[in-house]
Amino acid sequence: MQDLVVLVADKNAQFALRGALQRHAALGIRQISFDFRTHPGRDGGVRTSGPDVLAGEASRFSHALLVMDHEGCGQPDVPALEIEAALDARLQSVWGSRGRAIVIDPEVDAWVWGSDNAMREVLSWPMDEPIRDWLRGRGFAFDANGKPHRPKEALDAMRPIHKQPRSSALYENVTRKISLQNCTDLAFLRLRAQLNEWFVPA
Repeated sequence: MQDLVVLVADKNAQFALRGALQRHAALGIRQISFDFRTHPGRDGGVRTSGPDVLAGEASRFSHALLVMDHEGCGQPDVPALEIEAALDARLQSVWGSRGRAIVIDPEVDAWVWGSDNAMREVLSWPMDEPIRDWLRGRGFAFDANGKPHRPKEALDAMRPIHKQPRSSALYENVTRKISLQNCTDLAFLRLRAQLNEWFVPA
């Protein structure tokens, strides 16, 4: 039996999480075995039938995570934490305390914005101007933690400069380099806390 199954909405989320889960020491957990399932209905499908999909995995995995974006989930007026709590309740019928939902607000793209240095390295950013300064000059607004309010659109805006193709591998490459201890994203903090509870280092 493997340690963890993770249901995600798309390859971007899968690769971002894979990059982080491979860094067990940085997460403060023991090394774990894990696998992914990608829902064909994307975020809306994860919200509506994700717990049912994961129910079929209970004999093969000891723990389950359901991870989705609030953006695009089909309930924009319902707070992310409220959706998360409803999904947790549905997961508990099969998994008990071994299952958990994480709803990222607004979307997983925010997780790659932990460090200009990591982003610059992964993208081979060719300009002297820092990435965030470049984006501010093009009208992008940032929150108090330095993350763009529209993280996916910010990534897309940079593509004509770094000229790298759109690829989910970017998400894994960045999450393998950024500081996982200093990440301030609330959904990531909930994820890390749950992993710490489940997979205590030996």
